[in-house]
This record gives sequence, structure tokens and C-alpha cells, in this order.
Amino acid sequence: MNKGILYSVTVYVLWGFFPIYWKLLHHVPALQLLGHRIAWSFLLLLGVIFITKGWNEFRAALNARTFRIYLIAALLIGVNWLTYVWAVNAGFIVETSLGYFINPLLSVLMGVLFLRERLRHMQWIPVALAAMGVAYLTFAYGQLPWIALLLAFTFGFYGLVKKIAPLGSVYGLTFETGILFLPALAYLGVVEADNTAAFLHSGITSDLLMIGAGLVTTIPLLMFASAAKQIPLTMIGVLQYIAPTIQFVIGVFIYKETFDQSRLVGFSIVWLALIIFWVENYLANRIPLQPIPEMGEG
Repeated sequence: MNKGILYSVTVYVLWGFFPIYWKLLHHVPALQLLGHRIAWSFLLLLGVIFITKGWNEFRAALNARTFRIYLIAALLIGVNWLTYVWAVNAGFIVETSLGYFINPLLSVLMGVLFLRERLRHMQWIPVALAAMGVAYLTFAYGQLPWIALLLAFTFGFYGLVKKIAPLGSVYGLTFETGILFLPALAYLGVVEADNTAAFLHSGITSDLLMIGAGLVTTIPLLMFASAAKQIPLTMIGVLQYIAPTIQFVIGVFIYKETFDQSRLVGFSIVWLALIIFWVENYLANRIPLQPIPEMGEG
């Protein structure tokens, strides 16, 4: 198997099993988990930069414009991480998976709205179907599936910001977590002073898992950065659905979350949209590879 494909599959499988990791920390408030995820990720990434002797290059890339871009990225990924961790431990794993099923289609729409990209006619069909699926779920729930939409929109806009961001993946994530590091550290200090902190007060297993939040955040991202350089973007586009599929299965079959007929209908509409999206993308990328007679050729 191609090394890039192996890395990519490994990353998406790890992300797929994320809910189980966060469920082990269900007794820790989501905001504290976010604080530890940011703090330990930043320290680990900073260590990577020092070990690889990239500090001077990293520091030279920092300026006011870079700060503004990564401040937005940091806020978006912070909200995304907080929403995800809270939702998992509140019993909404299935809805989080919906968010990441919707995200690629939302990213396509954002490309049209903000980057003036043009969709092929057939690409509008899955985008419209995804909107119908969300509308149906809204009707069935009696309210918007806000967890799924918040995850999809924050990650979608995060991807949009990263598209114009000047730093590479390691430096970029280091800067993002660095921006959030001091507020996270301050918050963790406050809860420690209030005697409501979980860290060092919930047992060695919980402490190690909170420290490990940095590892489970950064290692898959570093592997993904390596994989993205070795395999086509279209391949990544297909493989990315491994994660929400595993999350969905975990939510329904391990944690027994509700998945009634109305949710089945809504999810099925979204899944149909994704199938059309895959097929259209596959065919569109194959067609240019075939010889097309030019005018004058017999």
C-alpha cells in the first residue's frame, strides 16, 4: 500500500475513534478539556519545532498579518474542539458525525461564495440535497441540528482561513495553539484556585489522558500533513469519510444513541448527496484523462 494512503487511512481511523477517548474523560468539564488540549498540544508542537531546529524560521514568519489570520483560525478551531468534546460527552456522537459528513459539501459551497470558484452543474445537486437533509432533520427535531451545523461551519471556515494562511501545517498549528495558550493556561489556573480543577485531582489515569490530549491532537495532524503531500486530493476526499462513519457506528452501536426513522431519512438524504458528489467528482477527474479529438482531427 502507498505510504501516503496508509498514513491517511490511519489518521481517519484515529479520528473516527476519538469519541471513545473523550468519553473516558466524561467527568471532566468540556472547557477544562479544551484548555488541556490547547496547552499540551502547544507544548508538544513547540518541542517538535525545537527538535527539528525550526525555531528561527518559525519566528521569522511571524508578523501582524500572520497574527490576524491565525487569530481567526485559532478562534474557529477552539470553538470546533469545544463543541465536539462537549457534544461527545453529552451523548450527541451521531450528530457530530453528521457535521463531518456535511462539511465537505459546505466547503465546496464556501469555495463558490468566498473564493469565486465555479461548480459544475452536477455539483449543485449534492449541495442542494445536503440542504434538504438538514431541513428535514430540522423539521423532524423541531429545531436546527445546531451541533452538526456548528461543527461543519467552524471547520469549514477554518479550512477557508487556512487556504490563505502563509504558514505550513506544523508552524500554523503551533501559532494557533500558541495564541490560545495563555488564555487556556489562565483558565486552568482559575479552576485550580477555585478547587474545581480535574487535573491532579481525578486520579493518574485521568491526568495521563488529559496530557495525552496533546498527543491525540497533534500526531494525527502531523501524519495527515505528511499524507497530503504523497497522495492526490481526490483520494483524500474519498478517505475522509472514514472518520464520521466510524463515529456514527460508535454512537449508534456502542453508546446506544437514538437513531429513529426520522433521523434515518435525514441522514440518508445527506448520504445520497455524498454518493452523488463522489461519483460526479470521480467521473469529472477521469474525463480529462481520455483523448478528446481537437477540431480538424478525423
